Amino acid sequence: MEEVEHKTMRVNGINMHIAEMGQGPIVLFLHGFPELWYSWRHQIPFMAAHGYHVVAPDLRGFGDTTGAPKGDFTKFTTLHVVGDLVELLNIIAPDQKVFLVGHDWGAMISWAMCLYRPDKIKALVNMSVPFFPRNPIIRPIVALRAIYGDEYYIIRFQEPGEIEEEFAQIGTKTVLEKMLTIRDPEPLKLPKGKPFDDSPVILPPWLTEKDVDFYATKYEHTGFTGGLNYYRALDLNWELTAPWTGAKIEVPVKFIVGDLDLTYNSAGVKDYINKGGLKKNVPLLEDVVILKGVAHFLQQEMPDEVNEHIHVFFQSFSSSETSAL
Repeated sequence: MEEVEHKTMRVNGINMHIAEMGQGPIVLFLHGFPELWYSWRHQIPFMAAHGYHVVAPDLRGFGDTTGAPKGDFTKFTTLHVVGDLVELLNIIAPDQKVFLVGHDWGAMISWAMCLYRPDKIKALVNMSVPFFPRNPIIRPIVALRAIYGDEYYIIRFQEPGEIEEEFAQIGTKTVLEKMLTIRDPEPLKLPKGKPFDDSPVILPPWLTEKDVDFYATKYEHTGFTGGLNYYRALDLNWELTAPWTGAKIEVPVKFIVGDLDLTYNSAGVKDYINKGGLKKNVPLLEDVVILKGVAHFLQQEMPDEVNEHIHVFFQSFSSSETSAL
């Protein structure tokens, strides 16, 4: 099988690293935090072997993709990141619609991309984070603090430099091991001064030392700030997306989540997903898949099942429609 090809492309004022493989209709994979293009290492060769041109970028500020000057979280809104991806698609797939797959922050960016530029998207498989419509009454950080308190991880990520210093004291590799192996579905709390306990990490079968070393090498070079800036821009996103208040996702969607996922177990989310709330806001939602005994990083933990779900969903679009992309 052909190897993954790596390129750096100039888009929207930044240098974007992409991993790509295969020929055919484009599938764009968007990763989350604390991940990179590498989190799709099981999906890339699978989809390429099934007749797709797979493109998996490092998002703005992650890995080998540049971002704004360090600490300037105002350049990490969904408008900026979707802008990066739209320009990327204008270069590699002009006048075409593409298939889209997202996870974690990549899922949030995917929802945003479907809101801002649905003309670019043929269909979406999104994972872990459902679409939540904008609440015009309350800012996200105010709401999250009221529900979960000051130790909640998103609240702890807000102050520039603070959590980075704590992570530096713990060590990049240890931080990644701790975060990538979380299986407790309870809200993630990171107590100030000691965000993680001292217990040793036993890597699960789906996460090898080689995998952790790959992530660690990149994050030791870049630091965590680029990824954390996405969280720091949450309230700014809220301000800038007022024009989309009440808007719905108008592309075909399959949603996949593990039943041990932190987001799935957040307040009210299970009912929202399973009792019609998500379908109301995503009217072309065709399927919801709940993977039993699976935590947040589902595409790495259960790659064969996730690969099949992605492939079957995209394959459901007829060959005549696909050839018209």
